[in-house]
Amino acid sequence: MATIAKTPFLLKALLPSQLIWSIPVEQEPTVYFTFDDGPHPTATPFVLQQLKAFDAKATFFCIGKNVQAHPHVFVQITEDGHTVGNHTQNHLNGWKTADDVYFDNINVAAESIESRIFRPPYGRIKRAQAKHLWQQAKPWRIYMWDVLSCDFDRNITPEQCLKNVVNNIEPGSIVVFHDSEKAWPRMSYALPLVLEHCRQKNWRMAALPKY
Repeated sequence: MATIAKTPFLLKALLPSQLIWSIPVEQEPTVYFTFDDGPHPTATPFVLQQLKAFDAKATFFCIGKNVQAHPHVFVQITEDGHTVGNHTQNHLNGWKTADDVYFDNINVAAESIESRIFRPPYGRIKRAQAKHLWQQAKPWRIYMWDVLSCDFDRNITPEQCLKNVVNNIEPGSIVVFHDSEKAWPRMSYALPLVLEHCRQKNWRMAALPKY
């Protein structure tokens, strides 16, 4: 079954309201680029170069084990003024993971990733898991997405990846790319063209709010 690039309204309505799918547009039209599964020694520096070229900021939802494997790349993300978020230590699927194991994995990642924003790998998190994260003394902010590039899908072309974003992005959208080996052939093609599309629209490209 093909992955859906534009998150359906009904799906958002059925899931807990605390999950953040897009950002309300207030004044300046703004879009929010996010990158999951890094840092990666090739893909992440490429992303950082592209973002700098277009004066764009973004949010990187990092896997703890990858931060530990590539600490210099992780430091570069923050030094370039981007926001980082927690994507678990080992890219766990919340639907298939016991709650205590899931929370422990997030906490292990938090030792390397100083952030209280979180994105569940695969977008899969149980209601009870999400509730637990919201109810912490310092609550987690859980970001989902509005537009999925599907760059991880080896069955689509780079051109289709580009269309997935350009045909669906609008002010307030949270867009998902991946700075990973798997996504590289499609992400590296689509990202510069999407950034150019947004620049031509005069949309600001910003990192997600931290709180």
